[in-house]
Amino acid sequence: MNEKILIVGGAGYIGSHTNKFLRQKGLETIVFDNLVYGHREFVKWGEFVLGDLADKEHLRLCFKKYPIEAVMHFSAFAYVGESVVNPAKYYQNNVVNTLNLLEVMREYGVKYFIFSSTCATYGIPETIPITESHPQRPISPYGKSKLMIEQILKDYDLAYGIRHINLRYFNAAGADPEGEIGESHDPETHLIPLAISAALGITNGIQIFGTDYPTKDGTCIRDYIHVADLADAHVKALEYLYATDQSDAFNLGNGNGYSVKEVIDTVRCIAKKGFQIIEAERREGDPPVLISGMEKAKDILGWTPRFSQIDEIVETAFRWHSRKKF
Repeated sequence: MNEKILIVGGAGYIGSHTNKFLRQKGLETIVFDNLVYGHREFVKWGEFVLGDLADKEHLRLCFKKYPIEAVMHFSAFAYVGESVVNPAKYYQNNVVNTLNLLEVMREYGVKYFIFSSTCATYGIPETIPITESHPQRPISPYGKSKLMIEQILKDYDLAYGIRHINLRYFNAAGADPEGEIGESHDPETHLIPLAISAALGITNGIQIFGTDYPTKDGTCIRDYIHVADLADAHVKALEYLYATDQSDAFNLGNGNGYSVKEVIDTVRCIAKKGFQIIEAERREGDPPVLISGMEKAKDILGWTPRFSQIDEIVETAFRWHSRKKF
């Protein structure tokens, strides 16, 4: 029986794209998801198990049934603002439930773990670009919950031999280039799908939070990384674990920064349609600039993003949203 990769949260945005990429590489996959935020129709590859990390018995049944070799963990709540007003929800799901997963991995002797982390663990940047050596001082419960797991994984590595890779994403964006899956959140908070919804006439415009930042056009600058490139990085991280048996952490970004206005202008250009922009006050905790230093992933994992320009990223998202039934 072939050993399989367990994708926890594999019905979500990044998890589903990674599932497709793993299958294209000839690897067997199991998707474990409670479908609170995930989409059953996104699980087009591998086998699906409906389950919740809060219930260890759900996990044990899955590990008992399938010969699992490695786990990729995408299942986390990720709304920064919500984490501030309801931190208990984030610590319960992102920390306690991840501990459940790690404990069942220990019970069944599974030693390889790829963790979906975030640039939010760095907090307000001291230097740009942000490298892996930057101090980790998260300012939201969301970022703190991710850093807690990174710290726990260090201890589990030393004590139990669970080898792990922490992948710290910057702004995930875009959609499957073949159009089979894409980005669909409820509520949607990401800039590109919000701008596309406005361009398609689904919503009445888009808000810009802050136009007085010390940037070239007064709006925040962010590093957008295509979801297919993220999926590729997960596969390369797994191959690295298999080859070296060494834990590590990597930033995943493009190393390019685009302002909110530049992204909106790109959507307008690709959609060939304008839409209303509503200027609003800054959001607390939004740094002016976040750009990844990603040389480490290039040098060690041999990973290079295919989609380096914002128009390439937006175009894949626009194609998928244009065909989506809202």
